[in-house]
Amino acid sequence: MARLRNFILVVLSSQAALFSWSCNCKATVEVKPEKHVALFIFGDSYVDVGNNNFINTTVDQQANFWPYGQTHFDSPTGRYSDGRVMSDFVAQYANLPLIPPFLQPGAEYHYGANFASGGGGALVETFRDDMVIDLGTQLSHFKKVQTWLTNELGVDAAETIISNAVYFFCIGINDYLGPVWTDSSVLDTYTNSQYVGMVTGNVTSVIEEIHELGGRKFAFINLPNLGCFPAVRILRPQEEDGCMEELSVLAKMHNKALFNLLVELEYKLDGFKYGLFDLHSNIEERLNLLSSTHGHETGHSACCGSGKFRADLSCGDKRGMAYEVCENPHEFVYWDSVHLTEYTNKQFADHMWGDNPSPFVLGPYTLKKLFQIDQFDG
Repeated sequence: MARLRNFILVVLSSQAALFSWSCNCKATVEVKPEKHVALFIFGDSYVDVGNNNFINTTVDQQANFWPYGQTHFDSPTGRYSDGRVMSDFVAQYANLPLIPPFLQPGAEYHYGANFASGGGGALVETFRDDMVIDLGTQLSHFKKVQTWLTNELGVDAAETIISNAVYFFCIGINDYLGPVWTDSSVLDTYTNSQYVGMVTGNVTSVIEEIHELGGRKFAFINLPNLGCFPAVRILRPQEEDGCMEELSVLAKMHNKALFNLLVELEYKLDGFKYGLFDLHSNIEERLNLLSSTHGHETGHSACCGSGKFRADLSCGDKRGMAYEVCENPHEFVYWDSVHLTEYTNKQFADHMWGDNPSPFVLGPYTLKKLFQIDQFDG
């Protein structure tokens, strides 16, 4: 199973921001509005915008090489996509600049910070050997930003930013895939329910601590069908749909547990407001549509990679393997064998933002509504 890591490792800006800085430059803007809602992002490679560029990790846990970034930035940025990731579009819709990676030298955090790390999980053990940034460490980085804001703006202004900010979470993929890819026995040590409880328990602890620090508005993305990633499909060619049932079951169990814990926290935590967004169903719908129009193999293939379904994680000039890139990334769900194309990211961000009713909004608030709520009104 250790060979699987050669296949894969998991796992917006306003117009003004596009002129103010590129994602490889110092994350500042010339004019700061007197009032804005900051965005703080926690998670894995689905929303990492370059933190792993600045840590001592493996090339499998980075995306700062061609052809990553080719569609929008025309150069690699550290995003695991051909262009922007979901949180970039959220920032754009909220009239914020691109939110900088926390570890970017010279970054400023008036508008928020992105703490996400490719390979990171809710559990500290997840891909520990690759020295990725787990959720608990991301929380400690947030506390440093809180101190930075206090030093820059004063106590009252910093507290206002923290209380009005939106806290965006996309975490958990690696906690379930990691044990499979690293030959870990952890999934044999615990029952599925126990293991899901460990993952969601760590997420809960981080939410509660952010709430204690002043955070009130949260957004969560549930897990896609982990067993049906292109990189996983090639492992079970004998199965009818090619998916790994064990991982599919864990993803569904996690999503149910996440739904339930958010309902509980809404009653438990004063002022807690949240949105929950159904990436699982959204991707399933898109895959079914693509399969019906382009054929099963094309619909379930990655744009960049090699082998069947382009499922080997060979995408990129630093991975030492031959690879190919499709001509039309917008027609694919997956950019590489795990991560999403910019087009898929934008489509899902549109659903989360909520200008129009969406079946993929499971929680009480859309992202647009979360950004509109003023914690100090009334």
